[in-house]
Amino acid sequence: MAEVTDATFETDVLERSAQVPVVVDLWAEWCGPCRTLTPILEKVVAESDGKVELAKINIDENPEAGATFRVQSIPAVFAVRDRQIVDHFIGALPEPAVREFIARLAPAPSEADELAALGDEASLRKALDLEPDHEHAVVGLAELLVGKGERDEALALLARIPETAEVRRVAALARTGDVGTDDITPKLDALLDKVKGDDDARQQYLDLLELLGPDDPRTADYRKALTARLF
Repeated sequence: MAEVTDATFETDVLERSAQVPVVVDLWAEWCGPCRTLTPILEKVVAESDGKVELAKINIDENPEAGATFRVQSIPAVFAVRDRQIVDHFIGALPEPAVREFIARLAPAPSEADELAALGDEASLRKALDLEPDHEHAVVGLAELLVGKGERDEALALLARIPETAEVRRVAALARTGDVGTDDITPKLDALLDKVKGDDDARQQYLDLLELLGPDDPRTADYRKALTARLF
């Protein structure tokens, strides 16, 4: 479950919905029916085993994200898939109705889904024989290949599917190799003077930022430094 803000709406709802259906719960502290509905949503979504994810938006604290859905009353619940609203309801539904709503978003796993969930190389390759662009299988197999040093095949696999945060992360691993977290800062410092005129240096710099991840405090600082050098 994600507590979504105006700042994280793009990542936590829209971008994430390209990977898994996201159920958006619009609520506020003063809303009594919201306090009834939210625990039901949390319970039912948790039982989906990751096939559906829940995003909560406090509309009083995050008016921009809330306004995206143009609702006039809450609780209001929207299902977002591939950046599009695919289903919704208004008001506090009972648990059986919520279960029906979530079930429509979480179809039974395909054979490729079941193979990809096993996670070993043979199963992942079988999954891709069935569905060549199966995202979970592509990313999982690519990461295994990176660990074996087969980086070119990993990058070729990742090229099959749209770019996501996970795709960028594994692609960065494939291009940079095994770089320890403590080694990233000196590498970024060394690359900073080269990023404007050297495409390879700029790509390596961006890959290192992907390895740091958005939660590392260095990431924001080095992105600002990159922008200053480029512009």
